[in-house]
Amino acid sequence: MNNIHIVTLGCSKNEVDSSIMASVLNAKKYKVTADASEADVIIVNTCGFIDAAKEESIDTILESVEYKIRGNCKKVLLAGCLAQRYPEELIKEIPEVDGIIGTGNVGYINELLDSILDGKKVIKTDNLNSDYIEGIKKRDVSVTEYVKISEGCNNNCSYCIIPKLRGINRSRKIEDIYKEVEYLVKNGTREVILIAQNTTDYGIDLYSKYSLAKLIREISKIEKLKWIRVLYLYPDHFEKELIDEFINNDKLVKYVDIPLQHVSDNVLKRMNRKTNKEQIINLIKTLREQIDDMIIRTTFIVGFPGETKEDIYELKSFIKTYKFDKLGVFPYSQEEGTKAALLDDQIDDSIKNERRDAIMDIQTDISSNLLDEKIGNAYDVIVEEKVDETTYIGRSYMDAPEIDGVIYINSDSILDLGEFYKVRITDSLDYDLIGERI
Repeated sequence: MNNIHIVTLGCSKNEVDSSIMASVLNAKKYKVTADASEADVIIVNTCGFIDAAKEESIDTILESVEYKIRGNCKKVLLAGCLAQRYPEELIKEIPEVDGIIGTGNVGYINELLDSILDGKKVIKTDNLNSDYIEGIKKRDVSVTEYVKISEGCNNNCSYCIIPKLRGINRSRKIEDIYKEVEYLVKNGTREVILIAQNTTDYGIDLYSKYSLAKLIREISKIEKLKWIRVLYLYPDHFEKELIDEFINNDKLVKYVDIPLQHVSDNVLKRMNRKTNKEQIINLIKTLREQIDDMIIRTTFIVGFPGETKEDIYELKSFIKTYKFDKLGVFPYSQEEGTKAALLDDQIDDSIKNERRDAIMDIQTDISSNLLDEKIGNAYDVIVEEKVDETTYIGRSYMDAPEIDGVIYINSDSILDLGEFYKVRITDSLDYDLIGERI
């Protein structure tokens, strides 16, 4: 029996892939361990989206290799986007790496483990547009679980390498997703988070129409499921049917994660985005006017090639006007293999960072003011962590795990982790809230 330790980097989509690999391991040969020092094989599920993610992946690979050089680890296997993107280079530059498994080949994990433990160096990065592996029964089910509803992306934004690493958009069937969610709920899940590269494109390839609203309606029929959260909702196909679902479906939390990336039409065009400023503003106004207590999260890229001072001023003014509940901003990363990497008017890193910092200063004030307005309100909160005898950490519908803030809960009575409680907000911080159990 060989112990397998899986390190997951990057986004929640990688977490799903790691879970699949762990779930399909041959139980007669392989067992997952949470302790890297006990591992016979370490699998590093890498991220390769932007420079910072690539650097983190390389550092983690080198740390894993140390277990092989100085510890008990026999083999190191690389998975994920960086492995898909640079397989030969990684094997050459880090000879202690024993194998590469691409993003479309996670179903072959047992065969690759068998091969590298037999002393072979293996690279398998074909099958980029493979079908999703259905029927997986996750072994360790949590109260909150990510469910991938499709793989790949057809957007081809000029700055993005993802279509070359994950393939074209491939939606899963509604009945397969339903069965997965049903299994998770039977085993204790109360919140499912639907994810994909672009969730609003869900179903167009299978059903010839955008079908996210239909999918949500179907899984809402699962009785003990309390919350459905959706991430990565691109603005261009945010259908009226989906808006109506947010209005009418009590299980669908009033929270949207819409990666806008910019608001200047000049920059959006160079990014090859499918929306313009007018459409973005109309969508935001519609969501806020029609859906009570809607929380909107977004992300922006600054320092894109050709972004002018006027463009950044326009973005700042837009953020000040529309006051997003949650906002992330990233300096543009010049990624080889993308159209944007070849554009003229590349911008110095120092200017990118200045623009990022300026926007985050604006958002800090906005976030603080918006959170102040929550004082006195009461929310259902899922308890996730115990800090001390009277303090817990939880989340309301307003916060997605890991990327958003939390609520610090004061309670004289014991709270059970994974359970929902009514909490009244008593104070706020820059990005978090403080409350007490009612």
